[in-house]
Amino acid sequence: MQFGFWGINYKNAQLAVRDRTSFTDAMKLEFFQKAEASGVEQCMVLSTCNRSEVYYLYEEEGQQEKIKKIYKEMFPDVELEKYLLNRRGEEALAYLFRIAAGLESLVLGEDQILGQVKEALDYSRTMGYSKKELNKIVRDAVTCAKQIKTELKISEKPLSVSYIGIQKLEASCGIAGKKILVIGSGKTAVLALKYLYEYSNIQVTACSRTYTHAKRLRKQFPELMVIPFEEWRQVIDTCDIVISATSSPHLIVRKNDFSPKMPMTFLDLAAPRDIDISLEEDSLITLFNLDTLQTIAAENQKERERLREESEKVIEEKLQETLVWLRQSRMDATIESLQQRCSDIVADGYEYLNRKMELSTREQKLLKKVLNASLQRLLREPIQELKRLDSEEEQEEYKQMVRQLFQI
Repeated sequence: MQFGFWGINYKNAQLAVRDRTSFTDAMKLEFFQKAEASGVEQCMVLSTCNRSEVYYLYEEEGQQEKIKKIYKEMFPDVELEKYLLNRRGEEALAYLFRIAAGLESLVLGEDQILGQVKEALDYSRTMGYSKKELNKIVRDAVTCAKQIKTELKISEKPLSVSYIGIQKLEASCGIAGKKILVIGSGKTAVLALKYLYEYSNIQVTACSRTYTHAKRLRKQFPELMVIPFEEWRQVIDTCDIVISATSSPHLIVRKNDFSPKMPMTFLDLAAPRDIDISLEEDSLITLFNLDTLQTIAAENQKERERLREESEKVIEEKLQETLVWLRQSRMDATIESLQQRCSDIVADGYEYLNRKMELSTREQKLLKKVLNASLQRLLREPIQELKRLDSEEEQEEYKQMVRQLFQI
């Protein structure tokens, strides 16, 4: 039994292609059923905005092409031949381990993919298309990813300038209990608001050149106070923190707009700048802008790259454990047959002796235990030897030998 995968991802297929190769749950089930009809009984579909991949266990090499054919038939209107990637064996296993750990993600080390892998396995198992082997493989990958995230904390090195900016504010002046002005209503401003509301007892006022856009923010942030853009100068003097994230080509906050009467911290998330850098000349003002934040983001990216190398070492170690288990599991059916043969012999012997002898309940139990222990002792070393077999050729030879010797 070998492990393999076919699929596309953000590295080799543009968004327009990925959008057209997304699996719904109904399509996943259809894929499972067609794969089973081709002889592949265990498979899993991982379908996200950045990838559309199928993982499976197969017995015969020809089944690889059958899975590819089924995959392509699921999306008849997409020319997939030039995009599809394929891996098998140890290479496919290592790829899944890296996927779960976020090492193959668009944002290196991100956490969301781990939950998506677990959901993909849950669906496959619920539908009856993931059994002992696939369950073991995916769970090992998930366990390894959790160890990497716990020990190396690769995802805790932020790359979002909005998040880094909010962290800088917290380190500089603290956020809880503060009065805050947010200028802008686009994606960057929304991200900043999202991170701000992780802190308690804050009073946030927002404004935007388009007042209706600013008012829409209240659907996501009900506690937010919204004012017309022209009124921000009347509010700024009462604020501890000012965040600006507009798409204006000109400065929004200039030095002569106000005179600070207390310490204030400014966060400029705009490019080009929204906030006049000459504000820093005032001893009451602290200013952070994209130059500082992007430097931190670049340093964090370098640290994530370093941690990637450490993560690969963890994966290699855990991957070998899974490979050993898989090699041994190929003999499970033969070992189970041997043990069943042993149980049948014990049952036959016990029934015969029980008919010939008058035994108490205690003696009956003792007799059954002795018979079973004796045969298990005889089989212990052969079973251990079967588990140690490494190559598929040797395993197949021993399977045939056991069938002949024990008539199973």
